[in-house]
Amino acid sequence: MARKPARMWRRLERPYVRIEYIDGVPGTRVKMFDMGNRSADFPVQVTLVAKEAIQVRDNALEAARIMANKYLSRMVGENNYKMKLRIYPHHILREHRMAVGAGADRISQGMRAAFGIPVGRAAQVKPGTKIISIWINPEHFEFAKEALKRASMKLPTSTKIVVEKGQELLKGKI
Repeated sequence: MARKPARMWRRLERPYVRIEYIDGVPGTRVKMFDMGNRSADFPVQVTLVAKEAIQVRDNALEAARIMANKYLSRMVGENNYKMKLRIYPHHILREHRMAVGAGADRISQGMRAAFGIPVGRAAQVKPGTKIISIWINPEHFEFAKEALKRASMKLPTSTKIVVEKGQELLKGKI
């Protein structure tokens, strides 16, 4: 069966996270949460922050992570930044699959057992939640900003880019 559109799971609902009680929970699609040169200390921190409350599916988080990481590694090199995905998809998405199409009335059970089976995961994001942070040198600040802008295109919410650390080093660039 085809994947349903992500807009079905956009609005926040009660968190459904107790994995030990749920059978068949799919794993998260996010492969890495820390990228780049994790041991170095960079003076500038730039963060992507959510503006509204929404649920972000794990495949959207993975797409945003890949986009930002590829852009940064290509433009500034693998050892010249540190990137961290700050949210984890804890919430389990459920779907009640109903038979659709010709002749479906004979095999469909209507609303019987309509609680739904687990089909994916999502992170519940509130306004002001930090989604992705990048630590970088001041000379590469514009690349970090562009990487976060490209990552935000993959997310279902409007975002803003905030400089959290190192504003004094970026005079004239912000």
